[in-house]
Amino acid sequence: MGQGAELAASAAGLLAAALAVMGSPGPTTMSVVAVGTAFGFRRALPYLAGVSAGTILVLLALAGGIGALLHARPGLAPTLTAAATLYLLWLAWKIWTAPPPAAGAAAPSPAGGVLLALANPKAWLALGAVVAGHRLAIAPPAAELAARLAILAALVVLVHLAWLAAAVLVAGRLARPRTARAVQRVMAAALVAAALAGLAGSL
Repeated sequence: MGQGAELAASAAGLLAAALAVMGSPGPTTMSVVAVGTAFGFRRALPYLAGVSAGTILVLLALAGGIGALLHARPGLAPTLTAAATLYLLWLAWKIWTAPPPAAGAAAPSPAGGVLLALANPKAWLALGAVVAGHRLAIAPPAAELAARLAILAALVVLVHLAWLAAAVLVAGRLARPRTARAVQRVMAAALVAAALAGLAGSL
């Protein structure tokens, strides 16, 4: 196999693994969907930026070896899960009680998105497996790591944007106030379900 083919194969493996992890529903993606449904695309962008920035910080920490702490200290994962659960429950309440997007209510802050991403055990454990288990056919190692993190960081942003766009598109087709409120409450309930499922999985 030539160098170009080897690089293409390693990149395809990295992309497939990363998309399977990042694209599946989880605390951050569900929160972006819920915020987009409740507050609209533009007002959800700062929150999405916070979620993306927090997830990229997790990637950088994993690349630096911090993810090993979760395996060395089993008590850290339940603590992160509890923090993520509390934030998701608060976010669900905010979305449940929010007026329709046109009313101009304030969306959750970017800081909240950063904190949720940092407290999301899925990010640490699943992304940790991707970072550790997939490498690009590039030398030297520093260049390979930089390229791998750049690809993963771009995917973080693109995947969350795709979830947000899909949520807003669906919500836009259901623009009647009563219907919009019903959709918001369905998304709030889904956040509660995601929070409780994550908590149950850590017990």
